[in-house]
Amino acid sequence: MNQLRIALPLLSGITCFVMSTTSLAAETQGVSFSHNDWELACDNTRTCRAAGYNADGDDMAVSVLLTRQAGPSQAVIATLKIGEYGDNEALQKLPSKFKVSMRINQQVLGTLNIDKSNLETRLNQQQTDVLITALHQDSEIVWSIGKTSWKLSDKGAAAVLLKMDEFQKRLNSIGALYKKGPLNEDKVAPAIATPIVHAAPVLANKPDDTKLLKIKALQAALLASIKEDDCSDITEKRFKEDSLSINRLSSHSVLISTTCWMAAYNQGVAYWVVDDKAPYSAELLTTDASDYADGKISFAQKGRGLGDCWSSGTWTWDGKKFVPTSASTSGMCKLIAPGGAWDLPTLVTEVRKAGH
Repeated sequence: MNQLRIALPLLSGITCFVMSTTSLAAETQGVSFSHNDWELACDNTRTCRAAGYNADGDDMAVSVLLTRQAGPSQAVIATLKIGEYGDNEALQKLPSKFKVSMRINQQVLGTLNIDKSNLETRLNQQQTDVLITALHQDSEIVWSIGKTSWKLSDKGAAAVLLKMDEFQKRLNSIGALYKKGPLNEDKVAPAIATPIVHAAPVLANKPDDTKLLKIKALQAALLASIKEDDCSDITEKRFKEDSLSINRLSSHSVLISTTCWMAAYNQGVAYWVVDDKAPYSAELLTTDASDYADGKISFAQKGRGLGDCWSSGTWTWDGKKFVPTSASTSGMCKLIAPGGAWDLPTLVTEVRKAGH
């Protein structure tokens, strides 16, 4: 099993550490892409999500998510999200439910109902179609109520729409979002079924498992797998006293962990799968995880201290190995919402517990 740490490109401040999907539908892996104020995330089922945002420096934050499943004749679902992070006097003055008018290049396209409980609403089909066309070139895209308005940036949208068409193999087809052509959609890439991962039963520790943590040969095996400077909390090639934790995985292997590094607003935990007998073969899984529970290693890392953008993922123990089971980000660091604007996965699976 390869180490499961792979650095993806920066998405407006987020470095996404996600997992190799070679064990799951190897012929189709998710992709992520960003350009200016737009980004794309397509997962391993070939569903794509494109998110656009307001330009940097705008007082009123806003985002639009375009979601499209793979396969012929799939409609685009467009969702508008009004930004709310911290105090915004103009937004606070609005009632709990309100309507915004939509205008693109001075063309009025009706209204949308907004509930302040989630500040999200879906565009209708006409609004969606006009929006996508407008994103092909410089356009003014605005939602407003009275003197309050939210402006969506078009910068980067064309490149993102083209990338979505390319991933779903719609280029030059009648259903393409950016470069339409004469081809019908009977040869576009079909959707792929969500992979199923069978989680192994979670085992209790054996009475003497904690004694393994004191064995020098085992500790040496752990240390030998760490590259220099990977773990700032492990100094002089030594573990801090009582810093190691252990969980039983199988009759012959255990999961060992320790805090690996700490930064201003994130920390990383290292996890190893280790044989419980000499020579204590140790396999480092990651140095960037956050937690382990019920057979699942997870990570969640802030893109910046404000907490308006995150990357996250999981690995699940199937009885033989840890399998990547999810990977996503919450979108660009644009102050749309605490925790981020959206869920933009590049890896999705269905995890079934033993016996199901």
